Amino acid sequence: MEVTRVAALDAADAASLSFLSGRRYTADALATRAAVLLVTPDLASRVTHVPARIVVVAPQEAMLVVLPMLYPARTPVAGVHASATIGASALAPDVEIGPGAVIGDGASIGARSRIGAGVSIGAGTTIGADCLIHPNVSIYAHSVLGDRVIVHAGAVIGGDGFGYVFARGAHQKIPHVGRAVLESDVEIGSNTTIDRGSVGDTVIGAGTKIDNLVQVGHNVRMGRSCLVMSQVGISGSTRIGDGVIIAGQAGLAGHLTIGAGARIAGQAGVFGDVPAGETWSGYPARPHRDSLRTQAAAAKLPALLRTLRSHEGRE
Repeated sequence: MEVTRVAALDAADAASLSFLSGRRYTADALATRAAVLLVTPDLASRVTHVPARIVVVAPQEAMLVVLPMLYPARTPVAGVHASATIGASALAPDVEIGPGAVIGDGASIGARSRIGAGVSIGAGTTIGADCLIHPNVSIYAHSVLGDRVIVHAGAVIGGDGFGYVFARGAHQKIPHVGRAVLESDVEIGSNTTIDRGSVGDTVIGAGTKIDNLVQVGHNVRMGRSCLVMSQVGISGSTRIGDGVIIAGQAGLAGHLTIGAGARIAGQAGVFGDVPAGETWSGYPARPHRDSLRTQAAAAKLPALLRTLRSHEGRE
């Protein structure tokens, strides 16, 4: 069989490769027209109509091998677009600078990195090798990005945090002199904002992946290999350990400690420290089992109220 593309089970055709990793999608697999299917051993016998089945323990993991073969990554086209504005900066000879990009004095950009159209990179910023900065990203002065960092369109790295002191009858702005530091292999989603530190640095640990529309406040320290889903808000000076997962729309108050390997459920409101390895949910957030018991009890309240009112009517 010869395939030229990857497609979902329900959109695949005779030129497509697809995958089946769970029983939830068996119905789609039974109707798929894919020519090649990556499938788990326990499901392989369910899809005998597919011309070629490749049996693998973890189909999604196997896709990491297949996708680069069918969709080779574009290598940087070394050069600086004529419309870009470059200060007195150190650029590796094989970087690609897109149209309208602005790079301030003293910035440094490493080998094979690609800077998209309309990107603004502030003075003194350091960007490592093999980075990909998508269009219209703003990286403020003196930020630090490690190697293989990806920043998607519209993100703002290193802006001032929301720090003020009420004095002399007004909110006085606290100067932010720290940096935003993104360690190697970090990926930042579109329109996410990561504030610089007020005095120390805001740090995103190596291998951490942050989704779109996330707000990370000043002086936050996030560990390695964390996952943060969209619309999460993390207030200033919170410490987050390695391997933490924070689901969508969760909100974390400031100056908290979230232990390594903790899980924060979607829409949780976290106002206290979370121990390592625990799963918390609800508003206010609490251990997940306690949160479920609270929800179950709340669901019984209408019936209890009806019972109370009926007793009151008899008296």
